[in-house]
Amino acid sequence: MKYLIKELMEEGILKTPSIIEAFEKVDRKDFVPEELKDRAHLNTPLPIGFGQTISQPLTVAFMLELLQPEKGNKILEIGSGSGWQTALLAHMVSGGGKVFAAELIPELMAFGRKNVAKYGFIKNKIVEFHSFNATKGMPEEAPFDRIISAASGMDLPAAWKEQLKIGGRIVAPVKDAIHLLVKKSETEFEESIYPGFAFVPLISLNE
Repeated sequence: MKYLIKELMEEGILKTPSIIEAFEKVDRKDFVPEELKDRAHLNTPLPIGFGQTISQPLTVAFMLELLQPEKGNKILEIGSGSGWQTALLAHMVSGGGKVFAAELIPELMAFGRKNVAKYGFIKNKIVEFHSFNATKGMPEEAPFDRIISAASGMDLPAAWKEQLKIGGRIVAPVKDAIHLLVKKSETEFEESIYPGFAFVPLISLNE
């Protein structure tokens, strides 16, 4: 992981000390299928079954830098997959924060949960896993400080915007671009768009 982290820092992708520390403490090797462990530290997406992937480290780092998770944050993560990003988030919010990880495919949710459990985040109640259609968010746990999605839809669901705290951030792919929304008031958002990425589709939005 050291070489991968060094590469991402040299490219100017990884910049924030708390995010760099999370990358150092949470090894991607613990979140890939057994037969792919020798490729875990490559800067490339890898298959995890069911047509899904563990995202390219560069993409995860880029999105987390936009999200800027903080200690004590309550975060909704959509499309938790392998659980790698979930564990990175958990490491950063530890000390009063919580990650609600939503994964539509039950078998993948179980895989991710088993991986995240290796770090004690479930035992310590820092992460909760759920399998449901997250396009409507998670109103029973809202509002959230941060919302992040690993899968791309045609638009950002209105429910996510509604369930975000004022001052909070959403980072999510829409088509082939990453969108950052910062909530300025109940009705106003500051939006930045970063094109040139590829994501698996948000299943429930494209059925």
